[in-house]
Amino acid sequence: MRIKTMLAGVALLALSIPAQAADVTLKMAHFAAETHPGHLAAVQFAENVKARTGGAVAVELFPANQLGSPPEQLEQTVLGAIDMNLPTHGGLDKYERAFGTAMTPFAFSSYEHAHKVLDGAFTDWVGPKIEAHGLVMLSHWEYGFRNITNSEHPINTPDDVKGLKLRTPPELQIVAAMEGLGAATTQIAFPELPNALNQGVVQGQENPIGVIYHYKLDDFQDHMALTRHVYNAMIHVVSKASWDKLTPNQQRIIREESAKAGAMMRASVQAQEEEEIAALKARGMQVTAPDLAPFSAKMGPARERVAEYSGKENMEKFLSFLK
Repeated sequence: MRIKTMLAGVALLALSIPAQAADVTLKMAHFAAETHPGHLAAVQFAENVKARTGGAVAVELFPANQLGSPPEQLEQTVLGAIDMNLPTHGGLDKYERAFGTAMTPFAFSSYEHAHKVLDGAFTDWVGPKIEAHGLVMLSHWEYGFRNITNSEHPINTPDDVKGLKLRTPPELQIVAAMEGLGAATTQIAFPELPNALNQGVVQGQENPIGVIYHYKLDDFQDHMALTRHVYNAMIHVVSKASWDKLTPNQQRIIREESAKAGAMMRASVQAQEEEEIAALKARGMQVTAPDLAPFSAKMGPARERVAEYSGKENMEKFLSFLK
């Protein structure tokens, strides 16, 4: 009788304990090369989430645009077909225009300046806004300041950019900056860029140093100018539908590991830039470091275009964060 009573008690206790959440696999897509710090940070994130959740949450990685171009990946994340993504501010501003202000030409004086603004007041401002579009913002990672490459001649002054046919992503801020310097811009999906450079469809392009190095764009480009005209970051976002399926503890772990991965990527990108510039020079690329003041002085019309696109009130708010 005592045994039956004990078994009954165990049964009742089992019924009172919530069932453990079923195992979850999250698909995470991004555009960085597999050797790039962005993917290495994603690997760290996936490994740590799996370890800290005891295997209950697995993250499956799809780097280097395996699941489509960056806009296509982000759209699939909004729709819930992809669980996680690492878009730029220029990708997110298609859904929430306030994000576009972060790519205002020559807004940030340094990496430290950018990180302080974006991690603080900027995230507090835009984070809630993007949830209305089906995304949860986890943390800012890194990508870097963008620089111009071309196959024609060195760039030392803004006049050296005039007339160059440059590929840009479909992000108004970058288009406006390049056109403000007198370039003719063409929007080409990144996976098609090497072929476009090889065939002479465009004479140049602009990207962070790490992208130029890891994708070996110097195979098609003889010159790089360290113009640092726009700052870019990858932003870790998750589909709201996927997020809501996680337990509060799983959500906490994911937020913490996202921030750790972003910090690792930032440190790695900055540490590697000088080495990558040296390696590009060793591979035959000519690198110039022009005075940036004349380039910034040409950005009045570009900044006005960004303000009109992002919303003048949004721009005023963003500029207040820079002080």
